[in-house]
Amino acid sequence: MKRSGILQTATAILLLFAAVQAGAQVLAQQGQQTPAPQQQQPKPAEAPQTGTEENPKHIFGIIPNYTTTNEVPGQQHPLTSKEKYVLAWHQMFDFSAHAGNVFQAALQQASNGQPHYGQGWDAYGKRFLAAEGDQASSSLFIVGILPAVLKEDPRYFRRGTGSFGARAWYAAERTVISRRDSGSSTFNVPLVLGQLISGSISTAYYPRQDRSASGVFQNWGINLAYTSGYNVLREFYPDILRALFHRRHKTPAAPPAAPAPAQAQ
Repeated sequence: MKRSGILQTATAILLLFAAVQAGAQVLAQQGQQTPAPQQQQPKPAEAPQTGTEENPKHIFGIIPNYTTTNEVPGQQHPLTSKEKYVLAWHQMFDFSAHAGNVFQAALQQASNGQPHYGQGWDAYGKRFLAAEGDQASSSLFIVGILPAVLKEDPRYFRRGTGSFGARAWYAAERTVISRRDSGSSTFNVPLVLGQLISGSISTAYYPRQDRSASGVFQNWGINLAYTSGYNVLREFYPDILRALFHRRHKTPAAPPAAPAPAQAQ
């Protein structure tokens, strides 16, 4: 396995491990802080998690998160083709995507990932531009073109409730399961095929020694594993923020009580 593949695999494993550990701690903390039920008048149930504050547009400030939304039955409308391309545009050109590519190229340079690039500023520039190309092609096909053509929804629908294990498994399997515009579940062709197409396009600008079918399929598998870890992180990221900054769910204000009818005198 090339060092770049090892680096991507290690990154995916670290993301998955961090999300698992943080999610477990959050759920344990919530279990410890749950107050005992009171015999007085029961409190109103919390509103579903529908606020955009639940899913920040950036994770750790450098990972675009425009395709995440909360799973709220009856309140999700299918995206139009235009909306899918708008999401793809944000994934491609948001500042955080470029910042992440700067960081990724620096890691590759430090670890001599894909050594045929060499070292020095010229090699760093080539690594950065390759990361930009990968970002653009994967976003375009996975979020824009294929979902629009196949009538599939490119968003990740965050569950937000349930046991830690159930949520983690749900997040990981979203790599191969997606949702049609009609709302039914289907195989995630845009992601699985889009990653393969993006990897094939990358052979046009990777070093000549790294252009091979085996390399494309190896990176394809690594990227799918990375996506599973990324989905787990997206599932628990709002919980992590809530634990770190003591954020609470916002509940709608109770409607004013109706005035009592006037009594006849």
